[in-house]
Amino acid sequence: MIILNELPFRFMESKGFRHCMLVACPRFRVPSRWTVARDCYQLYIDEKTHLKQFMKSSLTRVSLTTDTWTSLQMVNYMCLTAHFIDKDWKLNEKILNFCLIFSHKGEAIGEVIEKCLRDWGIDKIFTVTIDNASSNDVTIAYLRKKFNNARTSILGGKYLHLRCIAHIVNLIVCDGFKEMNEIIARVRGAIRYVRQSPSRLAKFKECIVNEHIQSKSLLCLYVSTRWNSTYLMLDAAHKFERAFDAFDDVDPYYRSELLMRDGVPDQNDWAIVRKFYLFLQQFYDLTVKVSGTSYVTSNTFLDDICDVYSTLREWQLNPDVELNAMAKRMKDKYDKYWGNIENMNMLVYIASFLDPSKKFPFVEYCFMKIYSSDEASLMIKKVQ
Repeated sequence: MIILNELPFRFMESKGFRHCMLVACPRFRVPSRWTVARDCYQLYIDEKTHLKQFMKSSLTRVSLTTDTWTSLQMVNYMCLTAHFIDKDWKLNEKILNFCLIFSHKGEAIGEVIEKCLRDWGIDKIFTVTIDNASSNDVTIAYLRKKFNNARTSILGGKYLHLRCIAHIVNLIVCDGFKEMNEIIARVRGAIRYVRQSPSRLAKFKECIVNEHIQSKSLLCLYVSTRWNSTYLMLDAAHKFERAFDAFDDVDPYYRSELLMRDGVPDQNDWAIVRKFYLFLQQFYDLTVKVSGTSYVTSNTFLDDICDVYSTLREWQLNPDVELNAMAKRMKDKYDKYWGNIENMNMLVYIASFLDPSKKFPFVEYCFMKIYSSDEASLMIKKVQ
């Protein structure tokens, strides 16, 4: 229960839980938090030993994903996850390490990963999916050198580095946000004002009822480090345009306070938000899809970047000036990562080629759609 629900160990000593167990099962003796902590740690040791034995005895190659970030306390963390298919052809995902790191420098991260893999007895690595920071190129170079020395890499580690598609989508969308910053700020300011006090929120709910707006969701604010939270914020907010107008009439301080900051969202803002929301929806759905861990995503990678390309091209031809400029900016970022064939990992094309539902004609079609005829011909030869 403690592990499953991610509860703190002190939960075992809470008065409510002890009273509940006393009523439900008087004979049950509630263990102390120290006992529970010791049992959880022993379970971790047992599971780690079992997984180590599997890794050492298995011929399975492992794909790695890494994530690094800095907390609000300015402490650096790294999470290293292994993905592999077992003998029963089931996809597995195991967190190998969650630890402090003292530097975001590429070589330092590479050393931490190497140490972790050595501890687990893992030496057969297929790919490493990592964010697109320049320091991570150093990390990949460090790992490639180590794997080559151990003669456990494939083709000398040439295709070791697999760029994170979710992170690239994040970079593409964030570039698009730059064209919409002022409008998003006005919408966010209106939402923040409404949510700042229970009385304002109650008054806003009355406006929703009076305007006969049907919606299961309510206003939500964004998280600055997650672009998809901005999408969710706009998704919820644009449905309540009439409620915001009605709230402006009943709250005497709403307009004056917002005008002191970023301003009040007007009809033109809401019209652009609705267009932008529909545009972002495709990127949001893609991010959710590629972030799944219970199914394989490598075989759909080429299909996904083709969809992104088509979406951006379509919006570049849009007569709306704001959306056209936004799409152009995002297309430039797209070309930086996926428009240059030298930056692409050939394994993603091979994965699509081996997919029975796609095969080579699909790969050929995508090449001709995304790249110039010369580049497409070159890629077709490489895959063949």
